[in-house]
This record gives sequence, structure tokens and C-alpha cells, in this order.
Amino acid sequence: MNRIGIYLMVSVFSIISAISGVNGQIISGNDSSFAAGIPKTGHLWGYAFGDYATKAHSDSLNRGGANQYTGVAKNENAFAFRRIYLGYDYNISKKFFTEILLAAEDNITHTSGDGAKTASGDLLSNNKYTFYIKYANVHWKDIWTGTELIIGQSMTPAFSATSEKVWGYRSVERTIADIRRTPSFDLGVSLRGRFDKAAKYGYDLMVGNGNGAVPENNKFKKFYGDLWAKLLNKKLTLQLYADYERLQWTSQWHHETNMIKAFVGYTDKAYAVGVEGFLNHGKNDVAGINASNRDTLNADALGLSIFGRATVIPGKLAAFSRIDFFNPDRHYEADKYESYQGFSSHYEPNTKEKFVTAGLDFTPVSNVHIIPNIWYNSYEGQQAGLVGARKHDYDLVYRVSFNYVFGK
Repeated sequence: MNRIGIYLMVSVFSIISAISGVNGQIISGNDSSFAAGIPKTGHLWGYAFGDYATKAHSDSLNRGGANQYTGVAKNENAFAFRRIYLGYDYNISKKFFTEILLAAEDNITHTSGDGAKTASGDLLSNNKYTFYIKYANVHWKDIWTGTELIIGQSMTPAFSATSEKVWGYRSVERTIADIRRTPSFDLGVSLRGRFDKAAKYGYDLMVGNGNGAVPENNKFKKFYGDLWAKLLNKKLTLQLYADYERLQWTSQWHHETNMIKAFVGYTDKAYAVGVEGFLNHGKNDVAGINASNRDTLNADALGLSIFGRATVIPGKLAAFSRIDFFNPDRHYEADKYESYQGFSSHYEPNTKEKFVTAGLDFTPVSNVHIIPNIWYNSYEGQQAGLVGARKHDYDLVYRVSFNYVFGK
């Protein structure tokens, strides 16, 4: 999206917000739904987070291509935004709701199995931040009892409404599935429903392009689904999630991925804890390489995340910690192959990872957070014969993060 388009959209949002009345009600005397007693309402909102970060130690092999600190040299430091949101929600009627969300997010450098680096993110060619369209959809509420239909670019059921919500610190780090870039949003069609009036049990089904905000580039679709439950006065959240996508399907190469993920989280006024784990099966997703041959193989990646947060001083100070374990391929055979090459980004097959973060959350006023924290990611090379830093090394970053919210 070019700058003129962004300025126009922001201007429209501002004008709509300015002419809104109490509770965002938009005055329109000629609107038939308003005259019928169904007022249209709109709501402008947003948030941003970022950090001052300094790199205390850098992995000697620049591993960990799915994180923002890979390739950053020791002692480098910077102020940086990692996300800026500007959203507008609009109730067309009692049955129809629409939302649009613009996002600007940090650039990430990805390192492939052969060491090649590519960058992706939301920087222009002149390295300035720009917005892209993250959500743009319409919801048809109660298309049948307890179920809504969503058409457009919207949230997937992967983690945004479950583990990310219980974790509560997206401003510090993504959830473990998000780190591996399981899509948090996609362009497609969804059904979101509940099985009971109390909304204790429900489901989500979605079919989308599998490319997030990027236009479709193949004939295959990604399928998402989950079952969830909220028990013990909705303090206990349970989720069972799965997705499936074909990436290539020719007579020579059947390439597909399938994730199964489970989450258990408990949230109280003073604390929250959660455990999330996944198995991601990649059919013909890696190549085992040695001097004599190159074999295409299946890969099963495992991830486990354990986290907690607690109030120290109500309304003013909280603490949190988290540890993740990631094994890119539980079938790795170091005695048979010199190394592996991965065909799915963010699943570099040669390196196990362990991620740790901990910090404090100071809230001077509601919706403003100052968060000193440590960010640590260790790497264990699985190839035979590795010693020293080539076998074990890590990235360590000290940060003061900030997060502020408006319109909510």
C-alpha cells in the first residue's frame, strides 16, 4: 500500500471518530437501520510496542533465523518499534460487524539451511516503516444459533484467542507457534461457534490462502480448526488445534505440513499459568545430505512452552517468566547424514533451541506499560562432530520494552 493510500485511510478513520457521538454512535438521520432502532456504531483503536535493546552475546553461527536478533552483533543497541496497530471496528447492524486493522511490524532476517539470508517485514525500500492491511472482514452474526460467518482477512484459530491471551505479553515475545510463523491471520472464510448458551464450549473452522497478507501464489489452501472449552468460571482454557496445507503436489514431490497443538491455561485475578505444545509434521520437508547422496525425508518438529505471570502490586507491578523448548526434527540422524536442508522457513532442521524470558511489568497508568526484561535463546547443533560454540551457543539481549494502548 502506498503512502497516499495510508494517509487517506487514517484520515477517514479520524473523521469517522470525530463525528461519532456517545459510545461511538454515528449520527445518520437518513439511515434506515438507525431509524428502525438499530444504531450503527464505530470504534477507533490501536496500540504499539517496542524496546530499547542491547545485545550482550551473539551466537557465533548466527542461528535462530525466526527471531529478530539473529545476525545482530554483540554490543549493538537500538530503540525500535516491533508493532504498531491502527484499527477500526464498525457495527453495520445487529447481524453484521466489520473490522479493518493496519499493522506495521519489525523486519526479520531469515537464515536458511544453506546459510542464505533473506529479510521480510514491513520496511519500504528506503527502510522506513509502513502499514499493511492485517484484517479486513465482515462478520455475519448468528448465521445459525451460536455461530458466526467471517469473510475476508481475519484471525485464525491458532493462538490469538487462547494461548496468546493467557500469556498476555505479546509485547515481549510471540507464542511458541507464532515464533515458527503459524499464521495468526489469513484471507479466507471462517465459522466461529459455540455449543452452549453459556459459551463454555466452542469451535473454529477456517479455510484460507495460507499466506497471511500476501496474495495467493498457488492452487492450494490451508485448513484450520480447533475445539475449545472454558471451565471453572471460565478461568481454565483448553484448546485442541490442527491445521493442514499442501505446499507442492507433483508426481515427483508431495510436500505438505500438518500441525497438531494443545493448550491448557489458567487465569485468575492475581496470576496466570499456561502450557502449550505442538507437533508439526512435514511430509518430504527436509533433505538429508552427505557426500554420496541427498535423500528427501519427512520431519516431525516438537515445541513446548511453559509460562506464568503474577501480580506483585495490584494495578502497578507484575512479573512474568517463560521457557520454550524446540526440536526441529525428532527423527534427525546425525550418524547417517552430514547435515539437513529444510524446505519450510522457520523450521531450520539442524539446530535445537531453548528460549527463556523473564521480566517486570510496571504500569504507571492504565494502558501504559514499561517492561524491563531479558531475552535469551540458546542453540544446540545436531550435526556430528560439532564442538565448542559450534555445538552450543546463544543470543542474549537486555531490553526495556514499552507498550501503550489507546481506544480500549
